[in-house]
Amino acid sequence: MTLLITGCAGFIGSNFVYYYLGKYKGRKIIGLDKLTYAGNLENLENLTKEQKKRFKFIKGDICNRELVEYIFEEYDIDGVINFAAESHVDRSIYEPQVFLKTNVLGTQTLLDVAKKYWYDGKSWKSGKKFLQISTDEVYGSLGPTGYFTEKTPLDPHSPYSASKASADLIVKAYHDTYKMPINITRCSNNYGPYQFPEKLIPLMIWNALNHKELPIYGDGRQIRDWLYVEDHCRAIDIVYEKGKIGEVYNIGGHNEKENIEIVKKIIEILREKTKDEKISESLIKHVKDRPGHDRRYGIDPSKIKKELGWEPEIMFEEGIEKTIEWYLNNLEWVKRVISGEYMEFYEKHYGKSNKTVVFKRSYKK
Repeated sequence: MTLLITGCAGFIGSNFVYYYLGKYKGRKIIGLDKLTYAGNLENLENLTKEQKKRFKFIKGDICNRELVEYIFEEYDIDGVINFAAESHVDRSIYEPQVFLKTNVLGTQTLLDVAKKYWYDGKSWKSGKKFLQISTDEVYGSLGPTGYFTEKTPLDPHSPYSASKASADLIVKAYHDTYKMPINITRCSNNYGPYQFPEKLIPLMIWNALNHKELPIYGDGRQIRDWLYVEDHCRAIDIVYEKGKIGEVYNIGGHNEKENIEIVKKIIEILREKTKDEKISESLIKHVKDRPGHDRRYGIDPSKIKKELGWEPEIMFEEGIEKTIEWYLNNLEWVKRVISGEYMEFYEKHYGKSNKTVVFKRSYKK
């Protein structure tokens, strides 16, 4: 079996490559990534010599139909798992068109090429599947009680979540119209190794270690359901292998935490591990809340648990310790991935008072 994994050099995509090649000894992956600011080939450097023989990287854009057709033709692709996406909500507020192009038109390009190679006009080749990796943000915001289920109406509130909801609907349309074998997964907030330091947890770790302000939107009482990335990878694998064609599966861990609670926990653990008394809650700075900021997300994962037997194995208390330890052991990685583009955005959004040293990107070809 040969899978096309798009967004393979990103946070979740790279973690999935490690997981998949580690589990399935005879399978191959063709990895496609545009290598934007959040995609880093260094994320995949720890593949074993044997795994590298079963992994082929191609730099490119999922919107490039000619390239995608070449990949299907050259490597006889059996399935697609689409991680490729612009994914940062704040960036989508400034540049919505970029998100629509990649997340909607890019997804449609992948679907159309898969249809060309897997469908003869009457039936689909056996064993093919397209798995769309989505997000719980397509559901909008929850009140203080209740959970998102697969039947919750889509109600996105940002250009990012709107683009992901649109992509989900395009994937569903290919199933409804052409009977394309698809699944869609919608996951809660991920954390773990290789996450680009614009997201909450790695940003707070990095800033705290450098005694810089820890910017928190509004009162910091926004609630998210957190899932360790390895648990997400297991869920994706199970859905790809066993998910009922055409179905959506929510993936969550019932690990709801307020943002301010997360930040204080990071400070506590870092202070203990580094013995650095300058890492303290005095670094916390409340900044103006972003437009359309959803107050609470909460996933009901009952369907995937009942139908496919998945449930999270790593609870937050263990996962956050593992994550912080990874970043402490990989500080040079953080330095290398923080680009000038990232810092330009960071300063625009949070202000120049929190200026950080800019490190040049470096890719090992």
